[in-house]
Amino acid sequence: MVGGNVMRSALMALMALPAAAFGDNQVNMSPGVTTIGAEIYDLHMLIMIICVVIGIGVFGVMFYSIIYHRKSRGVVPSQFHESTKVEVAWTVVPFLILIGMAVPATSTLLEVYDNDDAELDILITGHQWKWKYEYLDESGENVSFFSNLATPQEAIYNTDQKGEHYLLEVDEPLVLPVDTKVRFLITANDVIHSWWVPEIAVKRDAIPGFINETWTKITEEGIYRGQCTELCGAYHGFMPVVVHAVSREEFNAWMGAKRADEAAQVAAAAMDLSLDELMSKGEAVYNAQCLACHGAQGEGGVGNAIAGSAIALGDIGTHLDVGIKGVAGTAMQAFGRQLNDVDMAAVITYQRNAFGNNTGDVIQPSDVASHKQG
Repeated sequence: MVGGNVMRSALMALMALPAAAFGDNQVNMSPGVTTIGAEIYDLHMLIMIICVVIGIGVFGVMFYSIIYHRKSRGVVPSQFHESTKVEVAWTVVPFLILIGMAVPATSTLLEVYDNDDAELDILITGHQWKWKYEYLDESGENVSFFSNLATPQEAIYNTDQKGEHYLLEVDEPLVLPVDTKVRFLITANDVIHSWWVPEIAVKRDAIPGFINETWTKITEEGIYRGQCTELCGAYHGFMPVVVHAVSREEFNAWMGAKRADEAAQVAAAAMDLSLDELMSKGEAVYNAQCLACHGAQGEGGVGNAIAGSAIALGDIGTHLDVGIKGVAGTAMQAFGRQLNDVDMAAVITYQRNAFGNNTGDVIQPSDVASHKQG
């Protein structure tokens, strides 16, 4: 009786769980929001049904034979060694089944690799541990930016509550227009990564020195999230992918704003900025690019400490070399191509005046440009 009560209580608790809880444990594929994703899903379901039917048939015959032709019933097994009919049957039937599965599979596979007639080309480059997106334009006016993890460090280290999209949120999402065929050119700058967004049916390895191609055509506006799926180092789990699918009008407006922002950055590079301006911008750059390795208070971690360090308190040229060229044989990357001159000047200024360093040094974008040329 006690056991029955326990079972009933457990069943009632299970039934009380919200539907969303079951949705989080979905085991089947999702059809996604692209035409090719729907084709892949349909192919998956077709092959699954074929496998289930075969399984039911095989196990049905097997269990029937075990039950009704067992030795205890006195059944004498039939002898059909070297039967031509059986040999032909178990050769031809599987062959026909495989052909029936291969035809739709080949058709879908050809569609997956059809990268022709794309309306928009985007170069995706994996870095430890972020993604760089570059919209390629025939006019040469390319727009590029880095997409970094936006989850607060407090949430990562359990000193603050984790949000709904923990480790799946970024500061700069990839923005794509709907009903547009987009071709992705995927590579990596350092180690092997893998760019994966299941709802738009895209997963490709990013390999240094190689460019892999794939494409998508999103039919529904929305926000779609993915991750790097190739173990790429200590912070592999900290490089999510976020795609915003928007209308063509909204995409054009966004692209215009990004080009205007890049033009403003070029103009700012020719100006002298105040210490307050550099510190404000430098803090934002530090939080996005440096904090994960060097700590929220410059205390260090994966990377060396900034607070009181010989680099931050020493020669400015050496500090610029570390920021621009990185340090060979360590986790310190070369940020010369990742940050523009304004951002580099700001973050170096910030490091030299934050965390108690207080050197009073001010590095201008023109100083960064001159140092690169020298």
